[in-house]
Amino acid sequence: MAGQRALLLAGFLLPGFLLSEAAKILTVSSLGGSHYLLVDRVSQILQDHGHNVTMLLYGGDYLIPKKKENSYQVISWLLPEEHEKELKKYFDFYMTEVLHGREAFDNFVKLMEQLGIQCSDLLRRSDIMDSLKNEKFDLVFVEAFDFCSFLVAEKLRKQFVSILPTPFGSVDLGLPNPVSYVPVFHSLLTDHMDFWGRVKNFLMFFDFSMKQWRIQSTFDNTIKEHFPEDSRPVLSHLLKKAELWFVNSDFALEFARPLLPNTVYIGGLLARPVKPIPQKWRSQSSNSHGNEFENFIAKFGDSGFVLVALGSMVSIYQSQEVLREMNSAFAHLSQGVIWKCNPSHWPKDVKLAANVKIVDWLPQNDLLAHPRIRLFVTHGGMNSIMEAIQHGVPMVGIPVLGDQPDNLVRVEAKKFGVSIQLKQIKAETLALKMKQVIEDKRYKSAAVAASIIRRSHPLTPAQRLVGWIDHILQTGGAAHLKPHALQQPWHEQYLLDVVLFLLVVTLGTLWLCGKLLDMVARWVCGARKLKKA
Repeated sequence: MAGQRALLLAGFLLPGFLLSEAAKILTVSSLGGSHYLLVDRVSQILQDHGHNVTMLLYGGDYLIPKKKENSYQVISWLLPEEHEKELKKYFDFYMTEVLHGREAFDNFVKLMEQLGIQCSDLLRRSDIMDSLKNEKFDLVFVEAFDFCSFLVAEKLRKQFVSILPTPFGSVDLGLPNPVSYVPVFHSLLTDHMDFWGRVKNFLMFFDFSMKQWRIQSTFDNTIKEHFPEDSRPVLSHLLKKAELWFVNSDFALEFARPLLPNTVYIGGLLARPVKPIPQKWRSQSSNSHGNEFENFIAKFGDSGFVLVALGSMVSIYQSQEVLREMNSAFAHLSQGVIWKCNPSHWPKDVKLAANVKIVDWLPQNDLLAHPRIRLFVTHGGMNSIMEAIQHGVPMVGIPVLGDQPDNLVRVEAKKFGVSIQLKQIKAETLALKMKQVIEDKRYKSAAVAASIIRRSHPLTPAQRLVGWIDHILQTGGAAHLKPHALQQPWHEQYLLDVVLFLLVVTLGTLWLCGKLLDMVARWVCGARKLKKA
């Protein structure tokens, strides 16, 4: 078995070593948060495997989780000051509304309009765009929700590959999409649908299509401004133009569904090798150092500890009322709680529970691998879920926005966690949910089973990423992997023209048969009348 795996690995990776020279690859990131972390990791992996990587990065401070040294080159740019303030205003408003349980689609569309304006500013920067053209990149790496990155690739006239940071369905990649068992994005359904579930899924398919059209139309003005009339791209067509689609998920989490040959799972890129837990952390008292991680964990013995991390954006915008309820809920646990929480947002009138330590940074992957961890309380971001699956840790999810509710539907369906809505957070309810997952060993067993599925793949996510990128570079694209359906209009894909033709032929034949029968009947009746006469 080990020999077969080694041969398979060598056969897949050998073409990468046969490249005559390193390729020049441009990666694009302008959304920040977990989107930036994912593109940053891709950039590092490709650079470490011998390619020359340059990232085009929108460097707004409020979007980049943690500035650091990079092994690859970075071209950073910023908006003009007045546009920067306007974008941040819309972003702050959207996040505040979401975290108060008021996620309105219209607010999201307004935010997307600001991103369209941001993209226009970038494409207008001749110094940057001319520099990128002169670099003569071999390939551009874009991200599904960063529509501007697709337009950059199109402007440079370069082939591109894309990564989907969320489950399938959040954007239309041209995949077969049988709604009888493939849940539509935001339907909160599983692949096991009863009759009414299928009715809901079918109707939501049309609602989702209309919302996608509205979102993509926010870039219409940008496209009109920067592309000549006779060659203006359509965003929905650009999505299907990608040579490859990498998906930041895994069969350990996803429902089984039809895929195309140019679709590759690479979920778990951010789950790096486990390191010893740092001796010190940055504690509630800002820059001072508190107790050691291991010392805190040791206080609770076999009871273990709970890790709480709700994502970089949530930690910035979280309401104080939610912090109070969560703190009260943690006080009901016998476990210790290590909580990533912005200390400056902590309510001054609330005393921290005795079993809780809050920190403004923590080594999430290393703590998830700790033998005494009992539970992970997460916002349901895909990167966090993948890390939890990697280490077989059950979860309680508190979804906030975007793909997080859909991610946690999958977690619940696979039975390695439960979820609770942010607006339903009360101390007693959250405490009951956490105790349920900690005490019922079936959740831990399901999480371990998912970890086995995740780990047993013969190639790591990084190996799959690099192997397929090298394949595309050597073959000059992925035309051999993309079905002709991606170029067909929708009425041809669904055979509506064929159905219409057959319907016309059938109805025409029936009409002619009816006319003939009518003529025969009249002739017979006429003949009988003649005989009687």
